[in-house]
Amino acid sequence: MDFKIIDNGVIAPKGFKTNGVKKGKYGVGIIYSEKDCVAAATFTTNKVVAHPVNLSKEILKNNRNKIKAIVANSGNANCFTKNGYYDAKEMIKETAKLLNVPENSVLVASTGVIGRKMPMDTIISKINEAYSKLLKESSNSNTVKAIMTTDRFPKTIAVEFEVNGKTVRIGGITKGAGMIAPDMLHATMLCFITTDIAINSSDLTKSLQNAVDKSFNNAVVDGDTSTNDTVFALANGESGVKYSECAELFDKALTYVCTELAKMIVMDGEGSTKLMEVCVKGCASKEDAVKASKSIVRSLLVKTALYGGDPNWGRITAAVGYSGVEMDMDKMDVLISNFDKETYLVKDGIPIADEGTKELELAEEIMQNDKIKIVVDLKLGNYENTSYGCDLGHDYVKLNSEYTT
Repeated sequence: MDFKIIDNGVIAPKGFKTNGVKKGKYGVGIIYSEKDCVAAATFTTNKVVAHPVNLSKEILKNNRNKIKAIVANSGNANCFTKNGYYDAKEMIKETAKLLNVPENSVLVASTGVIGRKMPMDTIISKINEAYSKLLKESSNSNTVKAIMTTDRFPKTIAVEFEVNGKTVRIGGITKGAGMIAPDMLHATMLCFITTDIAINSSDLTKSLQNAVDKSFNNAVVDGDTSTNDTVFALANGESGVKYSECAELFDKALTYVCTELAKMIVMDGEGSTKLMEVCVKGCASKEDAVKASKSIVRSLLVKTALYGGDPNWGRITAAVGYSGVEMDMDKMDVLISNFDKETYLVKDGIPIADEGTKELELAEEIMQNDKIKIVVDLKLGNYENTSYGCDLGHDYVKLNSEYTT
């Protein structure tokens, strides 16, 4: 890679501070930049939209070049609630007052149960606790933990690269394990990205959208699109490096950050035990490549076969078949690997991993690993796409049947 992985997530880039608090069900995290930031964002396309999403959209529409902070809470989605819009505004107001910044320079996000009124006394108290911690120190770890809900582990990454002797850094944190589906045009999935590159809002928006399309929009846990999905990216220019000096490298690094965070979400899918990376290539169009790869990672039959360690290639080919893409079943290949060993299941439309074959024996061995790659080659063109998914087992049903209690 042309960049290296470093520690400290969203505070790896110069000029950013963060801290958070989580006690019991509710948590709050604050990310703050000493300097005004250019901001970009992508949001859920669900028509049932959380109040923080609508409010942050309004702020970005009028003030995307002077953003100073993000405040986010866990434990309550603030969606489908009476007066929830004003509760979100109250979160912004309190944060802005503590940081001594304009209210329209603070973005807000929430995650948790839908349809329950925000416990504002608790949330305001935790905003103050998070701010008190922020005054003493910066902690990426505390902020990641503050926004977690059903997550089993914190998700964060940062990278850096050199441009003419100066260092550019990109850091990110995310949360999400359920209600994850690729539907963020422009689960609950929250992702906050910081960078010290000097960039205008148009370029940052394009770079972020491209990164999201290749990462989060290719990640599926359960096929449900959350009401709160949000990705914020803040750039404060503190590195002294202009985007025009390293556009291609920056775009590549941002896409890497988003992809690694998306993989962490999928690997942490509620009750999941395995990650699948699905590449469909040789497609007649990019649209077909996207449709086919997403169809495979969405398939409940594929997901349950993955959970059981069953190399059931019939389920894979069926998922491609009903995706609606152009294909010829007599030409296609299906291959699986564990990123070390690999074997064909189907070659040139002919089943290879039949009962009693060495290929089936190797395929069964590969399927016992926690990271599986599936490659489907339709041999009809030059387009390909990679999507990310996880298995589906007993714990997903148990967790989600008891979620609100």
